[in-house]
Amino acid sequence: MPSIMKIAGAVAGLAAVASALPAHPKLTTRQNHIYSLARRQNAAAAALGLSDVDILQFALTLEWLEASFYQQGFAQFPDDQFTALGLNQVQLADLKGIGSSEQSHVGLLQSAIAQAGVQPVQPCQYNFGFTDAAGMVATAAILESVGISAYLGAAPLVSDSKILSTAASILTIEARHQSFIRIASGVAASPSPFDTPLGPKAVFSLAAPFIQSCPAGSNLILTAFPTLKMTSPAPVAGVMALVQGTMLNFESEATSGATFCGFTNSAAPGGTAFSAFDPAQGCALPPNLAGTVYVTLTSAGPASGVLTDDITLAGPLVMNLS
Repeated sequence: MPSIMKIAGAVAGLAAVASALPAHPKLTTRQNHIYSLARRQNAAAAALGLSDVDILQFALTLEWLEASFYQQGFAQFPDDQFTALGLNQVQLADLKGIGSSEQSHVGLLQSAIAQAGVQPVQPCQYNFGFTDAAGMVATAAILESVGISAYLGAAPLVSDSKILSTAASILTIEARHQSFIRIASGVAASPSPFDTPLGPKAVFSLAAPFIQSCPAGSNLILTAFPTLKMTSPAPVAGVMALVQGTMLNFESEATSGATFCGFTNSAAPGGTAFSAFDPAQGCALPPNLAGTVYVTLTSAGPASGVLTDDITLAGPLVMNLS
């Protein structure tokens, strides 16, 4: 799967350039917002004491999932199922090339971890629930989005510049994967001007449903939040066209303690827009959200817009909004 860091690296680069050119503003308000969002979203992860190698192991876990996803999907569905979706031969070759890239990412991370004197985690047993090629492509778009958010979210936790550079070299490719899949699916390549960071525990919660079991020594120290499912409107593969104020209903074992829905998106002030939640009626979709949105159930709705692990009760689930 659920890959970690181009934009954070770009922000750091912008900061360096700005300091060298005092006649120009250092960072725009929006750039500061994205950088501070990435840092705040990961305060709880930093408290876990994750080392740089732990971050690499986390990234490798996600890359193993993604590589296995493409390998199993292309082994199960023949080419004509993909061309029936409207993909031409060049696009089909590009889609298969994504799987090859994910395998290369696995090799790079394995090498980086081994050089640190640590045994890299091994692939797990997965269940992706494939039913057809269309469902695989829709899931691929989500996995690539989550991978981008994972790398971006982990960037503030990395102290070694070489490791950050390694992760950044992967993140740029994950972003290209996502754009290609969106274009091939007939939706906007870049629905939002910025991507959204997610902390490690939230990312692992998105990956966990696909993981059946892992080899000894390859389990992460993270535990997943309870799962969250949308019951109304009926979820669809791909992009959902929902208007502000649409009531959304969810199902989870944690609904009884929830008082808010959190909608994490780069367009939300502070990083997350909170909407009051009622178990019977659900919650209303906040305004001005587009692209990939991560929805959680929470025990509070801070006016600051900062979502932390300690108030997260269930989720996240992924919504793609037009």
